[in-house]
Amino acid sequence: MAHDWTSYWRSPDRPLEAMYAHFERHVYHRHSHETYSFGVTETGAQSFTCRGSGHTSAAGMVMAFNPDDPHDGHATDPRGFTYRIVHIGPELVADALRDASGRPAGLPLFTDPVVADPALAGALRALHTALLDGRTTALRRDELLTATVASIVRRAAASPIMRADEGSGPETVAGRVRELLHDHLTDDVTVDDLARETGTSRYAVYRAFHAAYGLPPSDYQRQLRLRAARALIASGSPIAEAAVRAGFADQSHLTRWFTRYFGLTPGAYRRATRP
Repeated sequence: MAHDWTSYWRSPDRPLEAMYAHFERHVYHRHSHETYSFGVTETGAQSFTCRGSGHTSAAGMVMAFNPDDPHDGHATDPRGFTYRIVHIGPELVADALRDASGRPAGLPLFTDPVVADPALAGALRALHTALLDGRTTALRRDELLTATVASIVRRAAASPIMRADEGSGPETVAGRVRELLHDHLTDDVTVDDLARETGTSRYAVYRAFHAAYGLPPSDYQRQLRLRAARALIASGSPIAEAAVRAGFADQSHLTRWFTRYFGLTPGAYRRATRP
């Protein structure tokens, strides 16, 4: 019988989370994170699509996802895979990359979602272990976080990220749609609403947004609601209340999508983040 398990940790005061998991049957729905996400496959192999092509991360390989980088994921074979992943907010990445005078260096862009680099794998494993180990001091965690971010950027990043709403044309449309979805999180927004607000057609809205973010607006909206529900649960809201406040029909609706996106149920997430 398949055996899936997860262990989750979330910082109480910073955009920093870590998960340790083994999946044989679980299949991730296509999604993205508001954070940088760096993972290392421990055993087995996982396959996923990202940036228009398929990839496989085997044991010892590192995965690097930019913020809002859509991807899915599943076990490559019936034996499943075990992996560690750390989600780091862009502001923490920016802080770690400041130069000696404190000036920001800009945010990195990772163009290859899979990197074969034993040194990076070791650094990520050490950081992840420290985050999940309650005996590790805050100072040591910060040291490992800074060193790991600097190492990943130095060895695997390509260039600074460009804002999705810079420039004109489809990028501007996509950026405006994104703003509208954020501003009207729980509203029943239609594609006609988005087209009217951006002064373009329904098809142009879909095409521009999908090109910029790799997801249709409806999937992105659901993802925003899931993130909102996750934050509410972590802050102590009952799951049923978090579901309604985030725009879901009910708790079962939230649970179904939460599990598909994050790999664990809202109840398991609550237990992990509020021990």
